[in-house]
Amino acid sequence: MHSFQTVADIRIEPGGAAKLDAYVDGLCANKRIAVITDKGVRALGLIDAGIAALEEAGYQIMVFDDVVADPPEGIVLQGAAAVKAFQAGLVIGFGGGSPMDTAKVIAHLASSDQKIHELYGVGLAKGPTLPLMLVPTTAGTGSEVTNVAILTTGETEKKGIVADSLYADRVLLDAQLTIGLPKSITASTGIDAMVHAIEAYTSIIEKNPISDALALAALRKLRRAIVAACGDGADMDARNDMLIGAMLAGQAFSNAPCAGVHALAYPLGGFFHVPHGLSNALVLTEVMKYNQPKADHWYGEIARDLGVGGNGSALIDEMLRLKEATDVPKTLSAVNIAAEAIPMMAKDAMTKDRLLVNNARELTYAATLDIYEAIL
Repeated sequence: MHSFQTVADIRIEPGGAAKLDAYVDGLCANKRIAVITDKGVRALGLIDAGIAALEEAGYQIMVFDDVVADPPEGIVLQGAAAVKAFQAGLVIGFGGGSPMDTAKVIAHLASSDQKIHELYGVGLAKGPTLPLMLVPTTAGTGSEVTNVAILTTGETEKKGIVADSLYADRVLLDAQLTIGLPKSITASTGIDAMVHAIEAYTSIIEKNPISDALALAALRKLRRAIVAACGDGADMDARNDMLIGAMLAGQAFSNAPCAGVHALAYPLGGFFHVPHGLSNALVLTEVMKYNQPKADHWYGEIARDLGVGGNGSALIDEMLRLKEATDVPKTLSAVNIAAEAIPMMAKDAMTKDRLLVNNARELTYAATLDIYEAIL
């Protein structure tokens, strides 16, 4: 038996974020909107026109812009309290994965009696949630169409909340918002999206025909667009394809969950604050090599669909080529992670059971050490 779920309402319009009043129609009965973002996005002015349009249409707006990368519980709780006090009728998550993940949890906490520690895990976030709209400003996380939020608990540990109540009510994809992204972010978030698609296609428990089709469609778009977008950041067609590709990959992995690449990437972000997309890009090809004895037939299917060869090695070579062509860092030392940290990271990776169970080949502590050492 297979099942598939996704966001019911997805709208695509370059420049659409400047007309947010048209896109919130029917979502906010009391005309009080809380916007969740970060100070970087706010400083770039990406949301200014949208807020002006909303205010002109008679909406009252509260902006919570204290979100940071790898959002800690404390900031999420602050945001939820502020949104509740404001009596918002709609939450808009506007930014990369961290603001969108934060917005998902805030929308739940501001409307539910559940405590945040009760939400971690799969299917544990229940009850009412505020209407939620998500607007991504990067093409990578796919968070806008997933039912997943990743938060930092304590000093370094990252935990996931996976529940259907986290799905947005509406998504707006506006490629214009991604035009100013630096090449480094374009590259790492684009590789991140490709990781989502590859891991969904090889996810051993919940892989299904719909997630497979979406993963392949995502990879076709992303492979064609990523080098073009990195070479010319103003290429609107490439930017739009990147955004749609990331969304398709998000739909795929929301139903066929991620696996070993993400499990090994999380310690890089948790301990060393390496951006999530770059963490995935760093460990991707070595995890693929490790998985190849069990996943070669799936890697080969992807390679043939992309027209890059007929077996798993061809796909691994293609991902290495794309990493080279987009200049993403390729070693742990390039992001200031020393060999001494490898045992600590490997031990932490072994705790990511939610992800490890989906991996095509069982990941052991010894294998994880070897993978990290290979990219030192």
